[in-house]
Order: sequence, then C-alpha cells, then structure tokens
Amino acid sequence: MAKPCRRTRYKEHRALGEVSNSYDVLVAGAGNAALCAAITARRAGARVLVLEVAPKEFRGGNSRHTRNIRYAHNAATDYVTGPYPVDEYWEDLLRVTGGKTNEKLARMVLEQSVYAVDWMQEQGVRFQPPLSGTLGLARTNAFFFGGGKAMMNSYFLTAEKLGIEVLYEAEVTDLNLDGSRFQSATVRHDGQERQISARTVVIAAGGFEANIDWLKEGWGERAENFLIRGTPYNKGRMLRVLLDAGAHPVSEADQCHAVPIDARSPQFDGGIATRVDCVIYSVVVNKNAERFYDEGEDIWPRRYAIWGRLVGQQPDQIAYAIIDSKTPGLFMPTIFPAIEADTIEELAEKLDLDPKVLSRTVDGFNRKVQPGTFDPTQPDGCHTKGLKPPKTNWARKIDQPPFFGYPLRPGITFTYLGVEIDEKARVLMGPEKKPADNIFAAGEVMAGNVLGQGYAGGLGMAIGVVFGRIAGEGAARRAVN
Repeated sequence: MAKPCRRTRYKEHRALGEVSNSYDVLVAGAGNAALCAAITARRAGARVLVLEVAPKEFRGGNSRHTRNIRYAHNAATDYVTGPYPVDEYWEDLLRVTGGKTNEKLARMVLEQSVYAVDWMQEQGVRFQPPLSGTLGLARTNAFFFGGGKAMMNSYFLTAEKLGIEVLYEAEVTDLNLDGSRFQSATVRHDGQERQISARTVVIAAGGFEANIDWLKEGWGERAENFLIRGTPYNKGRMLRVLLDAGAHPVSEADQCHAVPIDARSPQFDGGIATRVDCVIYSVVVNKNAERFYDEGEDIWPRRYAIWGRLVGQQPDQIAYAIIDSKTPGLFMPTIFPAIEADTIEELAEKLDLDPKVLSRTVDGFNRKVQPGTFDPTQPDGCHTKGLKPPKTNWARKIDQPPFFGYPLRPGITFTYLGVEIDEKARVLMGPEKKPADNIFAAGEVMAGNVLGQGYAGGLGMAIGVVFGRIAGEGAARRAVN
C-alpha cells in the first residue's frame, strides 16, 4: 500500500535559489512519463522535484502533442468501440517492429496498459467518445478530451494538489555519479548553476530528435532536411550523459518515430496538425515523379510511422502524395491546403515535378488498378496487378479532376536510441548490464527497449504511463525505505 504523502506545500519555483538542496526523488523531464513517475513517487510518500527545461507555457515535451493512448481492454467502453486483448496488441507490436523488441518489457507494457486509462482518470485526465473516420483507432485507442495539452494540465494540477515541486527553464546538464550510484545533478537556470542532490533520480527527459547533429550520426547529411514535429527542447543531454557514464545502449541512432508531414511545416514543434494522412489513398512519388513503396500495405495506424523513414530515404528527402477529387473527406483535415490543379501535368508544374514523368507514372498506375469494392475503413483488397511496387489495398484510379498534391518531408517525433532498462525501470550499466543502484528511466529515453523499429499509434503513451509508474514506484521505494 502506498504511504501517505508527507505534507509539503506545492511550489512552482521561479528561481534556482528557491529549490532545496536535497530530495527523495529528482525527475528530469516533465512529459507524460515524467509526471506519471512524479505523481506515483509522491503518492508513495517521497518528496519530489520535477525539473523541466522548457518554459511553463511549453511544458510537457512531446506529450502535449499527443491525442490518444493504445491500451489493452476486454470490452467496449465509453471510449472504445470493442475489445482489444493483449494477444492482439502483441501481434500488432510484432508486426510493426518486425520482432525487434524486448519481449519481457514489451509484454509488461501491454499487460499493464489495461490499467492505464483508469489510472489516468484518477489523475484528472478526461477521455472522449470514440472517434470515427479513417484512422481506424476507435476500437484500440482512447482519445484525450482536449488533446495532450489538456492531459498534461490535468497531471500538473494533480501534482500541485500533491505538493510536487516544479522548476521550469531548468536544464539538467550533468549527473554526479559514484560508479552506478546517482548522487546529485548539475542544474542550470537563468544563467546560474548549482548541485541538487536526491536519493534517487528518474530520467524522463525525452530523446534527441531536436539535436540535428546527433541525428546526422544515424542519417548523415539527410537529417538537414528533416522537420521535427516534436518539442525543440529534446536535445538528448541526459541520454548522452548516461551513455557516456556507461549505460548500456538500446536501438540505433537512425531508428525513430518518423511520419510524413507537410513540407511547408515549421522546423520544430509543428505537432499532430502537420501530419498528412491521405497516403494510403494516394499515389506517392519522389522528386523524380516515381513511386517507391506500396501505399496500401496496411491500415494507417500500423504503417504511418514507416513513411517518415521512407521519405527520408528518397532524393532530397521529399515526396508528394497525389490524389483526385474522390479522396478529400476520407482523411483527417490538413493544416495546409492541398495544391490543386485541373490536370496531372498542371499539378506537376505546381509541385516542381516533371509533368511528362508524373503523367506517365499516374497513367501507368491507373492501367494496373483491378476491379474491386473500395472500403476506406479497412483493408479492402483493391489492388494493382503487374505493377512495381504494387498497391495492395485502396487502389483506385486517379482520374477525376481536380487533382491535389501534398509535399511531404520526414517529421521526426522521437528517437529510439536510448538506455536499456530492467523490469524495474532501472538503467543497466556496462557490458555486464548491472542495474544502477538508484537511476531509473522512463519514456522516450528507454522506448527503444520496446520499439526496436516501427510504431503503432498511441503506443508511446502506453510505454510512458506504464514505465513512468514503475520508475516512480521504484524510485520512491528506494529513497523512502
């Protein structure tokens, strides 16, 4: 049973000097996983300080851009349309990762995700009725009422009620370790630095997607053309410190959650709104006006995260989704309007593509489309025959003007290279993978344990909730006892 919280007045500190010298649990980061850890540790009786590198108005990391959580459940509820058993969840995970996952840790996420929505509601998070449409998530995912920012605001309100201390614009620049034991953190705030000690630390400070130089280690110069749809504050400082200190790495520098977003999006922080979801109904071509992958391979929530990588592998890291007048309304509205034209050749000119080549590509596609019954809500078997690459579902002729095009670039949400952990969320150190004495990790910094590659919509939130709670409980127990 959790211990009652010791009485501590909530403090949203404005200066580094207002922060105490010592805590039970120090949490680096302030997104979903971090707040789950902080709230759990506080409810277990620990005195908790949360350090957030972003200003208050941008608090919450990538979590403020989320919309839903994928979780296992046995029946329809007010928030989902039907059951989603753990076994089906596991099969979905295997499909998107190609088996590149730590089965023990992955199964922990899936099995404990059953309790995630109830726990989140206890913290004040509200959910909305199932969403209809082509995303195909109404049965598997519960959507936050008000989106990720409302979810994070609920967490922070709970943190306030519990007496969790928070300091914004506070960057943890280094960790003072004695071997694998954490002693204190070097914190920079408003031009000042000081050491803050704690009995335990939870690293939940995200990945390194906003660090273009680090992305280049995996992607080379192609990373210069990537857009970062997540927070600009995830530079990977804590991950680098842990790796330099001997934490055992997991996954690779070029593995990430990367989706196709509108090429007109800002370089950082565009969020969900920049995504373009018409790919499965379209013909997608590169700058040479040539197709390069099966657009209809699977439903969008299981395949949208591979398309960022696919676009990133094309010349100049750009592609174009081409649709006709039959398709608008079948996918989520886009923040930027489509580029429109009355002919394919005119559309090509507006997209700066070779009109003859694009016309030949679209005509060749149309000739290979086979008869079938189109169903936008599920794989329908409408396919091409004798075309390379094929289109295995949702293949319809692109022949009814006006025609529309969306320029696409890779939109990086978060990276998978991280630290390996055990089932207690303890960071594993050295080649022998010895659990650190008092260093825990949750969220994107350890997501590569579950996500060796690929992604399924809403899975990152499940990883954050499950291992955030595990890390918070373990840190509090280690500190308080």
